Amino acid sequence: MTALISGSLAFDTIMVFQDRFRNHILPDQVHILNISFLVPQMRREFGGCAGNIAYNLRLLGGRPLILATVGEDFGPYAEWLGACGLDTSHIKTIAGTYTAQAYITTDIDDNQITAFHPGAMSHAHEVDVPTLPGSIGIVAPNGREGMVQHARQFHEAGIPFIFDPGQGLPMFSGEELLTFIEQATWVAVNDYESRLLQERTGLSLEALAAKVEALVVTRGAEGSWIFVDGGRIDIPAAPATAVVDPTGCGDAYRAGMLYGLLHGLPWEVTGRIASLMGAIKIAHAGTQNHRFTLDEFRVRYRQAFGSDF
Repeated sequence: MTALISGSLAFDTIMVFQDRFRNHILPDQVHILNISFLVPQMRREFGGCAGNIAYNLRLLGGRPLILATVGEDFGPYAEWLGACGLDTSHIKTIAGTYTAQAYITTDIDDNQITAFHPGAMSHAHEVDVPTLPGSIGIVAPNGREGMVQHARQFHEAGIPFIFDPGQGLPMFSGEELLTFIEQATWVAVNDYESRLLQERTGLSLEALAAKVEALVVTRGAEGSWIFVDGGRIDIPAAPATAVVDPTGCGDAYRAGMLYGLLHGLPWEVTGRIASLMGAIKIAHAGTQNHRFTLDEFRVRYRQAFGSDF
């Protein structure tokens, strides 16, 4: 079975400022702010929700198919995806654009200032959802029109999918979010997004969960909740060997969800697989730099939860 991954592909340029922003930004002078930070450390990572989810699912032996738009500068990323065994046949290059770019400056207190250029991501609606028998999908953060179109196309094609609004959630009204939820089979949000979702829709988590087969709320170090069949399953956080970089942990978790759904696993197991994916990711800098075999993952799962899947 194939997992259709609708979402962004982006370059992340990460710079480290060896001081505290607060020592250089005067609160009473922000209206005339003109400042530059010296950043001796810099790295460029491959990112974007679709790329991250697909990379993680591939590590688990899955067959993800990315649905995304990129710019003329995408060459190095395309080579990386190919080397990872990922299908790029539904990634469309938009002439005259750059691939989406995030420029992130972090200080020694882990505060961040980010500039984001959407670039080709704004053309995501120019890629259609293919109808593949037995497939499932996910609508992750992407261009606004692309998210709307892909959710509708999944629904019309009868392809079950996860609605994962992520940082794109604020783009939509309560009515629009309810439309997504009514089209979706499952919904996945983090703790903050769950609160915003309740505020925008005027519905409780239990009421939202009643509209889908399962509603998943990730809660960082406190684990996750899975609302299903009128109840709630509490998933513990898997132990991490180190806490290095939380960026992309949510994407890793969603790859674990997709793996469980593709294999028809119980939610108690699917949630634990997803939790362990996040724990493995957080121990590595960047979103696509961790590696393991499925056998190694099974060993980690047994060590973390005392059982097999």
